[in-house]
Amino acid sequence: MYSLDINFLNDRSESKPDKGRGNRPQATVSADDRRPLLLGVAAMVFFPVLAGSLFGILTLRNGDLERQQADLDVQLGTLEAEKKNLSKVREETKQATEEAQALATVFNQIKPWSAMTQDIRDRLPKSVQIASVAQIAPAQGAAPTPAAGATPPVSSRIEIKGIANSFNDVNDFMLTLQQSNFLRADQTKVVSAELGEEKALQIPEFPGVKREMGGFKPPRLPRKVSFTIATAINDVPASELIRELDRKGAVGLVTRIEALKQRGVISATSAKPASPTPAATQTDGAKKP
Repeated sequence: MYSLDINFLNDRSESKPDKGRGNRPQATVSADDRRPLLLGVAAMVFFPVLAGSLFGILTLRNGDLERQQADLDVQLGTLEAEKKNLSKVREETKQATEEAQALATVFNQIKPWSAMTQDIRDRLPKSVQIASVAQIAPAQGAAPTPAAGATPPVSSRIEIKGIANSFNDVNDFMLTLQQSNFLRADQTKVVSAELGEEKALQIPEFPGVKREMGGFKPPRLPRKVSFTIATAINDVPASELIRELDRKGAVGLVTRIEALKQRGVISATSAKPASPTPAATQTDGAKKP
Protein backbone atom coordinates (compact mmCIF):
# COMPACT_ATOMS: atom_id res chain seq x y z
CA MET A 1 0.00 0.00 0.00
CA TYR A 2 0.91 3.45 -0.63
CA SER A 3 1.62 5.77 2.21
CA LEU A 4 0.99 9.64 2.02
CA ASP A 5 3.82 11.71 3.31
CA ILE A 6 2.87 15.33 3.85
CA ASN A 7 5.58 17.78 4.81
CA PHE A 8 3.94 20.85 6.24
CA LEU A 9 7.24 22.78 6.45
CA ASN A 10 7.33 23.20 2.73
CA ASP A 11 4.00 24.97 2.81
CA ARG A 12 5.28 27.80 5.02
CA SER A 13 6.26 30.93 3.14
CA GLU A 14 9.15 31.93 5.37
CA SER A 15 10.72 28.63 4.93
CA LYS A 16 10.85 28.86 1.14
CA PRO A 17 14.27 29.55 -0.23
CA ASP A 18 14.82 32.85 -2.17
CA LYS A 19 15.56 31.67 -5.61
CA GLY A 20 16.23 35.15 -7.03
CA ARG A 21 18.74 36.05 -4.30
CA GLY A 22 20.45 32.82 -4.74
CA ASN A 23 21.11 33.58 -8.38
CA ARG A 24 22.54 37.23 -7.82
CA PRO A 25 26.33 37.42 -7.24
CA GLN A 26 27.44 39.10 -4.02
CA ALA A 27 29.91 42.05 -4.20
CA THR A 28 32.87 41.35 -2.15
CA VAL A 29 36.00 43.38 -1.41
CA SER A 30 39.26 41.72 -1.25
CA ALA A 31 41.63 42.62 1.52
CA ASP A 32 44.45 42.91 -1.01
CA ASP A 33 42.62 45.60 -3.18
CA ARG A 34 44.56 48.99 -2.80
CA ARG A 35 42.52 51.12 -5.19
CA PRO A 36 40.69 53.07 -2.45
CA LEU A 37 44.01 53.86 -0.81
CA LEU A 38 45.49 55.02 -4.07
CA LEU A 39 42.44 57.14 -4.79
CA GLY A 40 42.72 58.78 -1.37
CA VAL A 41 46.42 59.43 -1.79
CA ALA A 42 45.79 60.86 -5.27
CA ALA A 43 43.12 63.18 -3.88
CA MET A 44 45.45 64.28 -1.07
CA VAL A 45 48.15 65.13 -3.62
CA PHE A 46 45.92 66.63 -6.36
CA PHE A 47 44.07 69.25 -4.35
CA PRO A 48 47.16 70.78 -2.64
CA VAL A 49 48.97 70.83 -6.01
CA LEU A 50 45.93 72.56 -7.58
CA ALA A 51 45.81 75.09 -4.76
CA GLY A 52 49.56 75.72 -5.06
CA SER A 53 49.28 76.13 -8.81
CA LEU A 54 46.45 78.65 -8.44
CA PHE A 55 48.43 80.51 -5.78
CA GLY A 56 51.50 80.61 -8.06
CA ILE A 57 49.43 81.86 -10.99
CA LEU A 58 47.88 84.59 -8.81
CA THR A 59 51.33 85.53 -7.50
CA LEU A 60 52.72 85.85 -11.03
CA ARG A 61 49.69 87.85 -12.08
CA ASN A 62 50.10 90.20 -9.12
CA GLY A 63 53.76 90.64 -10.05
CA ASP A 64 52.80 91.53 -13.62
CA LEU A 65 50.20 93.99 -12.35
CA GLU A 66 52.73 95.57 -10.01
CA ARG A 67 55.23 95.95 -12.85
CA GLN A 68 52.52 97.45 -15.05
CA GLN A 69 51.59 99.83 -12.23
CA ALA A 70 55.24 100.83 -11.85
CA ASP A 71 55.47 101.46 -15.61
CA LEU A 72 52.28 103.48 -15.49
CA ASP A 73 53.64 105.50 -12.55
CA VAL A 74 56.78 106.24 -14.57
CA GLN A 75 54.70 107.25 -17.58
CA LEU A 76 52.48 109.38 -15.35
CA GLY A 77 55.53 111.14 -13.94
CA THR A 78 56.80 111.76 -17.46
CA LEU A 79 53.41 113.09 -18.50
CA GLU A 80 53.30 115.36 -15.46
CA ALA A 81 56.74 116.73 -16.36
CA GLU A 82 55.65 117.22 -19.97
CA LYS A 83 52.46 118.88 -18.75
CA LYS A 84 54.51 121.33 -16.68
CA ASN A 85 56.77 121.99 -19.66
CA LEU A 86 53.71 122.49 -21.85
CA SER A 87 52.24 124.94 -19.35
CA LYS A 88 55.56 126.79 -19.26
CA VAL A 89 55.69 126.88 -23.06
CA ARG A 90 52.11 128.16 -23.15
CA GLU A 91 52.97 130.92 -20.66
CA GLU A 92 56.03 131.88 -22.69
CA THR A 93 53.96 131.80 -25.88
CA LYS A 94 51.30 133.96 -24.28
CA GLN A 95 53.90 136.43 -23.06
CA ALA A 96 55.58 136.51 -26.47
CA THR A 97 52.19 137.02 -28.14
CA GLU A 98 51.36 139.89 -25.80
CA GLU A 99 54.74 141.48 -26.45
CA ALA A 100 54.27 141.03 -30.19
CA GLN A 101 50.80 142.55 -29.95
CA ALA A 102 52.17 145.49 -27.97
CA LEU A 103 54.96 145.96 -30.50
CA ALA A 104 52.48 145.69 -33.36
CA THR A 105 50.25 148.25 -31.64
CA VAL A 106 53.17 150.64 -31.35
CA PHE A 107 54.09 150.25 -35.01
CA ASN A 108 50.43 150.43 -36.01
CA GLN A 109 49.96 153.74 -34.21
CA ILE A 110 53.09 155.43 -35.52
CA LYS A 111 52.57 158.31 -37.92
CA PRO A 112 56.01 159.29 -39.28
CA TRP A 113 56.63 163.01 -39.22
CA SER A 114 58.43 162.73 -42.54
CA ALA A 115 55.29 161.35 -44.19
CA MET A 116 53.01 163.92 -42.54
CA THR A 117 55.21 166.89 -43.41
CA GLN A 118 55.49 165.61 -46.96
CA ASP A 119 51.71 165.37 -47.12
CA ILE A 120 51.40 168.96 -45.82
CA ARG A 121 54.01 170.11 -48.34
CA ASP A 122 52.12 168.46 -51.19
CA ARG A 123 48.91 170.23 -50.16
CA LEU A 124 50.54 173.64 -49.76
CA PRO A 125 49.28 176.27 -52.25
CA LYS A 126 51.83 178.34 -54.12
CA SER A 127 50.61 181.54 -52.44
CA VAL A 128 51.17 180.14 -48.91
CA GLN A 129 54.44 179.80 -47.05
CA ILE A 130 54.88 177.76 -43.86
CA ALA A 131 56.99 179.24 -41.09
CA SER A 132 56.79 176.35 -38.57
CA VAL A 133 55.03 173.07 -37.81
CA ALA A 134 55.01 172.19 -34.12
CA GLN A 135 53.35 169.60 -31.91
CA ILE A 136 51.49 171.14 -29.00
CA ALA A 137 49.97 169.64 -25.89
CA PRO A 138 46.17 169.31 -25.88
CA ALA A 139 44.17 171.68 -23.77
CA GLN A 140 43.62 170.55 -20.19
CA GLY A 141 40.45 168.52 -19.93
CA ALA A 142 40.07 168.23 -23.71
CA ALA A 143 41.58 164.76 -24.01
CA PRO A 144 39.25 161.99 -22.73
CA THR A 145 40.58 159.62 -20.11
CA PRO A 146 41.03 156.12 -21.58
CA ALA A 147 39.29 153.20 -19.89
CA ALA A 148 41.20 150.92 -17.56
CA GLY A 149 43.38 148.51 -19.53
CA ALA A 150 42.69 150.25 -22.84
CA THR A 151 45.46 151.63 -25.01
CA PRO A 152 45.17 155.42 -25.29
CA PRO A 153 44.78 156.55 -28.90
CA VAL A 154 47.73 158.27 -30.53
CA SER A 155 46.25 161.69 -31.27
CA SER A 156 48.30 164.85 -30.71
CA ARG A 157 47.71 168.45 -31.58
CA ILE A 158 49.65 170.17 -34.37
CA GLU A 159 50.04 173.89 -34.92
CA ILE A 160 50.96 175.24 -38.34
CA LYS A 161 52.10 178.85 -38.69
CA GLY A 162 52.84 180.72 -41.90
CA ILE A 163 51.99 183.61 -44.18
CA ALA A 164 49.67 183.83 -47.17
CA ASN A 165 48.82 186.40 -49.79
CA SER A 166 45.17 186.60 -48.76
CA PHE A 167 42.54 185.20 -46.43
CA ASN A 168 41.15 183.09 -49.25
CA ASP A 169 44.52 181.39 -49.62
CA VAL A 170 44.45 180.53 -45.90
CA ASN A 171 40.96 179.05 -46.22
CA ASP A 172 42.00 177.03 -49.27
CA PHE A 173 44.98 175.65 -47.38
CA MET A 174 42.77 174.69 -44.45
CA LEU A 175 40.34 172.88 -46.79
CA THR A 176 43.15 170.88 -48.39
CA LEU A 177 44.44 169.92 -44.94
CA GLN A 178 40.98 168.62 -44.01
CA GLN A 179 41.26 166.14 -46.90
CA SER A 180 44.47 164.62 -45.52
CA ASN A 181 44.37 161.00 -44.34
CA PHE A 182 46.83 161.81 -41.56
CA LEU A 183 44.84 164.64 -39.97
CA ARG A 184 41.42 164.89 -38.41
CA ALA A 185 39.09 167.01 -40.50
CA ASP A 186 36.87 167.98 -37.57
CA GLN A 187 39.88 169.29 -35.62
CA THR A 188 41.44 171.25 -38.50
CA LYS A 189 40.57 174.93 -38.31
CA VAL A 190 42.09 178.38 -38.48
CA VAL A 191 42.97 179.68 -35.04
CA SER A 192 44.09 183.14 -36.06
CA ALA A 193 44.63 185.14 -39.23
CA GLU A 194 45.89 188.73 -39.18
CA LEU A 195 46.65 191.08 -42.03
CA GLY A 196 50.15 192.45 -41.64
CA GLU A 197 51.37 195.96 -42.21
CA GLU A 198 52.40 197.27 -45.56
CA LYS A 199 56.15 197.32 -45.94
CA ALA A 200 58.42 199.15 -48.32
CA LEU A 201 60.97 197.34 -50.38
CA GLN A 202 64.41 197.83 -48.92
CA ILE A 203 66.87 198.68 -51.69
CA PRO A 204 70.46 198.00 -50.64
CA GLU A 205 73.09 200.67 -51.14
CA PHE A 206 75.84 199.72 -53.54
CA PRO A 207 79.32 201.16 -53.09
CA GLY A 208 80.18 203.89 -55.59
CA VAL A 209 76.55 204.46 -56.50
CA LYS A 210 74.88 207.55 -55.10
CA ARG A 211 71.13 207.55 -54.78
CA GLU A 212 69.41 210.73 -55.85
CA MET A 213 67.65 212.41 -52.93
CA GLY A 214 64.86 213.77 -55.10
CA GLY A 215 61.35 212.31 -55.21
CA PHE A 216 62.49 208.68 -55.20
CA LYS A 217 60.11 206.41 -53.33
CA PRO A 218 60.82 202.70 -52.86
CA PRO A 219 58.04 200.35 -54.01
CA ARG A 220 55.53 199.11 -51.45
CA LEU A 221 55.14 195.37 -50.84
CA PRO A 222 51.65 193.83 -50.67
CA ARG A 223 50.31 193.11 -47.22
CA LYS A 224 50.65 189.49 -46.07
CA VAL A 225 48.29 187.47 -43.87
CA SER A 226 49.89 185.76 -40.88
CA PHE A 227 47.89 182.68 -39.91
CA THR A 228 47.86 179.83 -37.42
CA ILE A 229 46.06 176.58 -38.21
CA ALA A 230 45.45 173.98 -35.49
CA THR A 231 44.82 170.32 -36.32
CA ALA A 232 45.25 166.86 -34.82
CA ILE A 233 46.74 163.57 -35.95
CA ASN A 234 44.03 161.01 -36.56
CA ASP A 235 43.91 157.67 -34.75
CA VAL A 236 43.50 155.55 -37.89
CA PRO A 237 45.91 152.56 -37.69
CA ALA A 238 48.94 152.80 -39.89
CA SER A 239 48.06 149.40 -41.39
CA GLU A 240 45.09 151.09 -43.07
CA LEU A 241 47.32 153.81 -44.55
CA ILE A 242 49.86 151.57 -46.27
CA ARG A 243 49.39 153.07 -49.70
CA GLU A 244 49.48 156.63 -48.41
CA LEU A 245 52.60 155.96 -46.34
CA ASP A 246 54.29 154.33 -49.31
CA ARG A 247 53.53 157.32 -51.52
CA LYS A 248 54.90 159.70 -48.88
CA GLY A 249 58.20 157.80 -48.58
CA ALA A 250 57.71 155.98 -45.23
CA VAL A 251 59.23 152.77 -46.65
CA GLY A 252 60.65 151.52 -43.34
CA LEU A 253 57.32 151.60 -41.52
CA VAL A 254 55.54 150.01 -44.48
CA THR A 255 58.08 147.16 -44.52
CA ARG A 256 57.64 146.51 -40.79
CA ILE A 257 53.85 146.50 -41.02
CA GLU A 258 53.93 144.14 -44.01
CA ALA A 259 56.22 141.79 -42.07
CA LEU A 260 53.84 141.87 -39.08
CA LYS A 261 50.93 141.10 -41.40
CA GLN A 262 52.74 138.08 -42.83
CA ARG A 263 53.35 136.78 -39.31
CA GLY A 264 49.68 137.24 -38.46
CA VAL A 265 50.34 139.77 -35.70
CA ILE A 266 48.37 142.44 -37.57
CA SER A 267 45.28 141.49 -39.50
CA ALA A 268 45.60 142.17 -43.19
CA THR A 269 42.96 144.82 -43.78
CA SER A 270 42.74 147.11 -46.70
CA ALA A 271 43.08 150.82 -46.20
CA LYS A 272 39.81 152.55 -45.60
CA PRO A 273 38.91 155.23 -48.11
CA ALA A 274 39.10 158.76 -46.85
CA SER A 275 35.79 160.02 -45.61
CA PRO A 276 34.35 162.95 -47.51
CA THR A 277 35.38 166.22 -45.97
CA PRO A 278 32.55 168.55 -45.07
CA ALA A 279 32.71 172.03 -46.43
CA ALA A 280 34.43 174.46 -44.12
CA THR A 281 32.20 177.00 -42.47
CA GLN A 282 33.01 180.64 -42.10
CA THR A 283 33.59 180.17 -38.36
CA ASP A 284 36.47 177.75 -39.05
CA GLY A 285 38.07 179.81 -41.80
CA ALA A 286 40.00 183.03 -41.85
CA LYS A 287 37.91 186.18 -41.55
CA LYS A 288 38.69 189.38 -43.29
CA PRO A 289 39.06 192.33 -40.94
